[in-house]
Amino acid sequence: MTIDQPGDINPGDIYEDCSFHPVLCTHNDGEVLMGISLIDATAPRTCDLKHCGVIKLSIDDVNAARADWPAYLVRRTAEFEAEYDKPAT
Repeated sequence: MTIDQPGDINPGDIYEDCSFHPVLCTHNDGEVLMGISLIDATAPRTCDLKHCGVIKLSIDDVNAARADWPAYLVRRTAEFEAEYDKPAT
């Protein structure tokens, strides 16, 4: 299970965006996070701090995602749906 790590997300930290990608944060202006996906290097990956369910990740979570991205995506989608009792978009 992926657990939100404590603390604010700052440049250099790793967070999970609303598409479940582990992302290296490059910008946080207090409203919007931007970064680079650690799965496929897409950038900029942008999330709104008020409307997206971003969480700060551990290195173990990133390693799990990179080891088997399809399985990680299925697991995180199921965890999200169970937590919020609605399908992920």
